[in-house]
Amino acid sequence: MPAGWQFEKCTESARYLPAEAHMNHLRQRYGSATVRPITQRPGNAPLPSALRRRAEPGESLSREPHARDGKLARVEAALFITDEPLTARRLADAAGLADSAEARALIDRLQQLYDADASAFQVEEIAGGYQLLTRPQYHPWLARLKRTGHELRLTPTTLETLAVVAYKQPIMRAEVEKVRGVACGEVIRQLMEKGLVRVAGRHDSLGRPQLYGTTRKFLQAFGLKSLADLPEVDSLRRPT
Repeated sequence: MPAGWQFEKCTESARYLPAEAHMNHLRQRYGSATVRPITQRPGNAPLPSALRRRAEPGESLSREPHARDGKLARVEAALFITDEPLTARRLADAAGLADSAEARALIDRLQQLYDADASAFQVEEIAGGYQLLTRPQYHPWLARLKRTGHELRLTPTTLETLAVVAYKQPIMRAEVEKVRGVACGEVIRQLMEKGLVRVAGRHDSLGRPQLYGTTRKFLQAFGLKSLADLPEVDSLRRPT
């Protein structure tokens, strides 16, 4: 159809008219009060149904600028329902994604939406996985609600022992006791019961004593992506 022409179907026949001639014809036929050029559609009026884009199968169209499509919504739901970090592979399996790369791309997109909305939530990479957490500035208010008694509580003695293991792992019990100056067998046992310390192997010295290291739960409990994120403490960190 030539540019500037519009199609009008009349009872007598179908014919093409130039746009201006088309408008004049309609004014003569119906009166000027009822005729308005197409270009003057009110800004808040919805498009005619014939001009709206149809959703593809499985796709949801929304007018909201930060709406989630099906895949992104499934990723968000999986992160919301779990209490521990999910690896990209597990997240891809749970959300029905192609692979880990797609999962990571959707996580980045979800974080961008949270940032744009100034949301109280954020996605953090912790202990080799991803977890949906509240932003730190809201923790004082949330602490008033979370009084379940299940929080991880460590005595100063236990925390000091855990710090030595974390910074010097893999480490023998004798080395921990040398640093702290006291027997640490019972404290190490308690840390293992809490799931924060594990047996990481055996030393090659006489008797092949056990070596201790921290666990994935340790990273999760302290909000660390990896051991490289431990704060710098020169007196404790093992030389590399």
